[in-house]
Amino acid sequence: MLPEEVYKRRRRHNNTPESTLLIIANFIVVAINVALFTTRNHINWFFWVVLGGLALYNFFTIRRNREEFTKVITISYVVSIVILIGVFFLFRGRA
Repeated sequence: MLPEEVYKRRRRHNNTPESTLLIIANFIVVAINVALFTTRNHINWFFWVVLGGLALYNFFTIRRNREEFTKVITISYVVSIVILIGVFFLFRGRA
């Protein structure tokens, strides 16, 4: 049997940092968004609506968890955004 302290470390037994969840959510939303709403020659207007909603989600998540975003985590977040731009061009080129 495990001691009770193991389960009381964090609320909801969730040990994944918010910054990691934010980066994963960004990749999932952008990949699905590009696959559904873009072609080689055209970007649907709803693509921009979803991207704007994702930007708002990122803004409020970072604002709520400001103390968690240290210099290293902020750099990894910016690198993930650059990779997302590459994913956009990669998926759009294959459509």
